[in-house]
Amino acid sequence: MKGRQLGERTSDLEVIFNEPQHSFRWYEHDYPYPLARWNHHPEFEIHLIRQGNGKLLAGDYIGHFGPGHVALMGPGLPHDWISDLAPEQRIQGRDVVLQFDGEALLRLRETLPELGELQSLFSRARQGIEFSGETACTVARLLEAIGQTVGLKRLVLFLSLLETLAQAGADESRILASPQYAPMLDNLTSERMNRIFDYILGNLAGEIRMSTIAQRLQMSEPAFSRFFKRTTGHTFVELIRKLRIQRACRLLLQSQQSIADICLEVGYSNLSNFNRHFRHEMHTTPSDYRKQLVLHSIIKK
Repeated sequence: MKGRQLGERTSDLEVIFNEPQHSFRWYEHDYPYPLARWNHHPEFEIHLIRQGNGKLLAGDYIGHFGPGHVALMGPGLPHDWISDLAPEQRIQGRDVVLQFDGEALLRLRETLPELGELQSLFSRARQGIEFSGETACTVARLLEAIGQTVGLKRLVLFLSLLETLAQAGADESRILASPQYAPMLDNLTSERMNRIFDYILGNLAGEIRMSTIAQRLQMSEPAFSRFFKRTTGHTFVELIRKLRIQRACRLLLQSQQSIADICLEVGYSNLSNFNRHFRHEMHTTPSDYRKQLVLHSIIKK
């Protein structure tokens, strides 16, 4: 699906510092986490989700992620992995992140011509790439191993990681953002987008009005609508629907609430509308989705 906060949100610039003894940055973090937000940076980023589910936003793309999700984000591409959690809920060690300067690597081609093989991968990554299958499994293993090593061995694993990504076939990699997506990276856009997401995520259970957030941003509704569509690739209504259905999925998984109660808790006053929107997003009904989750849990045991 083309398309963390909603609205025409400018992404925050993340300033990245490598450790002096390493040529790239590797770290892991829980969720929520201060840097886990709609952001962009000049570095490339390889991202692994160890556990948890939610929505991935990459430019104008919105899609689902789950455990084992692997993606490569290019420079300047706004991105965010949003897990809808209950108050005070936390996912320990959800993310593994590796960030590196791709341009610096390519500048070494005069002395290390083999690095030129990365040019195609880096060009495609500017729209974001999601990996699956054996490629994702191999990348996950290498990312975990990198976190346990130092020195030359760490560098060798990093190059092996890049080779794995570069050699991924079309059946195990796909481009995320649309070719026409042009990110808005100014500070005002970022500030607006963060305020939009705060408003939306804080009011998913209640009434969300475009007029309210437009007024808070001192914009007319038409101007806000254009800004939001241009920034996210989606309409305001589309994004709210996706985030509400994401929260419904969490409640179906983690609670014994009735579907009617969940419908109300995620901001729908009409059960038929909720069922219709759920089927549109998940390609199944809420009741069948819950049955599938139960069956999957039984099989795993």
